[in-house]
Amino acid sequence: MRKPASMWSLETLGRVRLSKHFYMRDFLYSEIANFHALQNIPDDPDLAIETGRRLCEDLLDPLEETFGRIGVRSGYRSPALNRFGNEHALNCARNDHPIECHIWDRGRGADRIAGASIVIPWFADQYEQGRDWRDLAWWIHDHLPYSGLWFFPKLCAFNIDWRPEPLRTISSYIAPRGKLLAAGAEPGENSAERRARYADFPPFRGIPRP
Repeated sequence: MRKPASMWSLETLGRVRLSKHFYMRDFLYSEIANFHALQNIPDDPDLAIETGRRLCEDLLDPLEETFGRIGVRSGYRSPALNRFGNEHALNCARNDHPIECHIWDRGRGADRIAGASIVIPWFADQYEQGRDWRDLAWWIHDHLPYSGLWFFPKLCAFNIDWRPEPLRTISSYIAPRGKLLAAGAEPGENSAERRARYADFPPFRGIPRP
């Protein structure tokens, strides 16, 4: 049985800097945990930090550099918390489901995964005025080494996940619903058509790493 974390060890975990823009604390808050008085503490903090760092450095930092502050709607979930959410129909996939990306401390090697549900306010404002979610999906596809994207109707929030060997899949609950891009498939729109969709986006700003 995992030894309960002390307040001070949890505070230390929250202070861990994952990337230029993000700390572990940014991903530990959970409405499910807060409402049901549950803890959200990794079983394997080192693995959660390792995979979370790749998510932040490779995917979330470039998004924030390019579009300004992004909002994290749901970040890390402990296996126990995610299991509770699944068993109580709180929009959590099974712990062993291959697309469950919120449990950062499961799997080893190529099976590692870390993801978060985020909102980009810069794009959400345009989406509320009728802009197509696929404009953002194709921008991410053409600029970032994501593994999976899932888009949702509210605020055009989306799940984005990192894997050591990216699957490169895009799906959506926004019309047109379903799978926009399957693993290993080529985009239905050519590169020129995709670039035209996001021609007015801010210039891409990555963060060089040594």
